[in-house]
Amino acid sequence: MLTAMVVSAQNKPSLFDNTTQGFNRETLVIPLDFTYAMDHMLSDWITTKIRKVPCDTTPMMQLVTDSIISLRLRKMPCVMEMPFNSNVRSFIDLYTLRRKRQLGNLLGLSDHYFKLFENSLEKFKLPLELRYLPVIESALNPVAVSSAGAAGLWQFMVATGRMYGLEINSLVDERLDPIKSSNAAAEYLRDLYSIYNDWHLVIAAYNCGPGNVNRAIRRAGGTKDYWTIYSFLPAETRSYVPIFIAANYSMYYASQHNICKNIVEFPKAVDTVMIQQRVHFEQISTMLGITVDQIKMLNPQYRREIIPGDLKPHAVTLPVNMIGKFIDKLAEIATYKADSLVNTRREEVMPEPIPVSRVLEKVIYHKVKKGQTLSSISARYGVSVTKIKQWNNIRGSKIVPGQRLKIKK
Repeated sequence: MLTAMVVSAQNKPSLFDNTTQGFNRETLVIPLDFTYAMDHMLSDWITTKIRKVPCDTTPMMQLVTDSIISLRLRKMPCVMEMPFNSNVRSFIDLYTLRRKRQLGNLLGLSDHYFKLFENSLEKFKLPLELRYLPVIESALNPVAVSSAGAAGLWQFMVATGRMYGLEINSLVDERLDPIKSSNAAAEYLRDLYSIYNDWHLVIAAYNCGPGNVNRAIRRAGGTKDYWTIYSFLPAETRSYVPIFIAANYSMYYASQHNICKNIVEFPKAVDTVMIQQRVHFEQISTMLGITVDQIKMLNPQYRREIIPGDLKPHAVTLPVNMIGKFIDKLAEIATYKADSLVNTRREEVMPEPIPVSRVLEKVIYHKVKKGQTLSSISARYGVSVTKIKQWNNIRGSKIVPGQRLKIKK
């Protein structure tokens, strides 16, 4: 989705201005979905679980020069290129100056989500730096939905999600499942790399689709290098790789910018159980003494707070100290208020029988002859004038020769 807001890049070190004025190099575009995800972080319910950690900041923080940032990027332990330029600098300023509060939240959320991402990336032998893609895609919000309909931490569209084996229906949306969507994203990234053999092009294709990247490559003469085809890419995608580099830098070097990791109250240890019963979150909440919000946080893939284990085995994730109790009480959980919470769909419906009078009802049509009136016709068939008018949507009393009138007997 190429909806975006415009900012500008600058070459000299300075604070990132709250306006879009005064930058002298080139116009940058911040994707609106990126901005929305960052802003939503300040109002989303998950932030009620975040405890802010104060930093020992000074009133006049010393500016970090371009040369220092460039050196730090070169020293990062990664295999993907992290080059420096004025665009990258602008987005680093965006994270470390304008979005300091959200960056502290992202650092806290990363403790929970990054280990899931890394497991999937390791499974497909991909660079661990790719764990920062969901940072810019969704601001680590597992239930984020973009204006284009992409959903989850990795912002899959429905068609792509299904292509990589994710279940998506009215009850379940595995694009919102942190583990399954991470595995699907890693597989998708691996497939993109097999096409381009360049990680920056992979990231660009993840943002705007392979079709746009392929067109840019053709227009650039066939070169498969992101920075060479840069000017031929959609405006949003030209900003996407610089944002990705900036996210890597900002989260890795946050402490050097006096930004502290906020503490997120995720369960320290969780486990997963496969169930074959239809269970509602409220049933689990009541019987185990855990809030529905906590269950939602650990199981965001269930759209209606219903786990449809009766259709096929489905997983439920809970704090590890509740797993044993859940297994022991599963039968009791599944029957608690089942009729009002999960058994609300009628399996069979018998329609009301049709009254005998309606079954025997016969409809005939009378063709009006010259000189006939509604009164004479009603007398002929033994029905009232009012009924004839009602059956034929006649307002007054006028009828004309040749007109066909419906008569019910």
